[in-house]
Amino acid sequence: MRASRLLSLLLLLQTRGRMTAPELSAELEVSVRTVYRDIEALSAAGVPVYADRGPAGGYRLLDGYRTKVNGLSSEEASSLFLAALPGPAAELGLAEVAATAELKLLAALPPGPRSQAARMRERFHLDVPGWYRAGDDVPFLSEVSRAVWDQRVLRLRYQRWGPQEVERLVHPYGLVLKGGSWYLAAACGDSVRTYRVSRIIDVDVLDEWFERPADFDLVAFWRRFSTEFAARMYTADAVVRVAPEAIGLFCYTFGDVAGEALRLGVTEDDGWTRVKLPIESPRHGRWQLLRLGAAVEVLEPAELRALMAEAVADLSAMYRA
Repeated sequence: MRASRLLSLLLLLQTRGRMTAPELSAELEVSVRTVYRDIEALSAAGVPVYADRGPAGGYRLLDGYRTKVNGLSSEEASSLFLAALPGPAAELGLAEVAATAELKLLAALPPGPRSQAARMRERFHLDVPGWYRAGDDVPFLSEVSRAVWDQRVLRLRYQRWGPQEVERLVHPYGLVLKGGSWYLAAACGDSVRTYRVSRIIDVDVLDEWFERPADFDLVAFWRRFSTEFAARMYTADAVVRVAPEAIGLFCYTFGDVAGEALRLGVTEDDGWTRVKLPIESPRHGRWQLLRLGAAVEVLEPAELRALMAEAVADLSAMYRA
């Protein structure tokens, strides 16, 4: 356990440069006193760790000192190959670069971890898009990714939901791959917004350069956006009864919200489960609940119950004819 922590401390100093004891303490989730002891242990082992005094001080490695990749365990080396995404790398124009990097990493590993990594690559494959849908067509992804990397201003012609075409001048901060779809996080005016790359109609990479905010965290932004998006998406609740044989289809149709609804639901005497289900709107809820046929009964709201009855009547009239 301590050996793993010492390696983590060493890699933190190698990748980030000078760090204070409190900063290392926060990253490693140990006390400052433990950091002091670990620094002493590294020094005793011959690692050139130096302490700079003063308000801007901290610990740093001797300039030019690098640890070796063969410090990786077999499991750590294997996990690197699970992180390889050949499809997205190709979409970004980096397929050849990623393949070359993988070969170099394999060559640098000692025999044990190298064999383990090769076995991992042979036995596991990540296919990002879900079933019954292909990934988005993203003809402008290469231009957008280059602008993200080079910090160049983009002029977008974009297809909003509606449909409505708009033109935007944006500062591209980062790209996120979500369920087979690429999203651009970009500053437009005073706010950071998301744009689905497949809905970009045309793009112009300008010569104008912008300063990317040093405190912008793409992962934190996306987590916050996802939470807020879910809150905006589910604008209403429905009370429904679900037959026991339809629980699987109910979960498949509604995803995570179904699991939470069932956890808080009540199983009635006839075996059916009464749940409170978040929905986007009564009309969207009708479209989803009709997949369950007679294995679901809507109790509330009255508008959704009426929409279900209307749909069933229309279907009955169609098939009787």
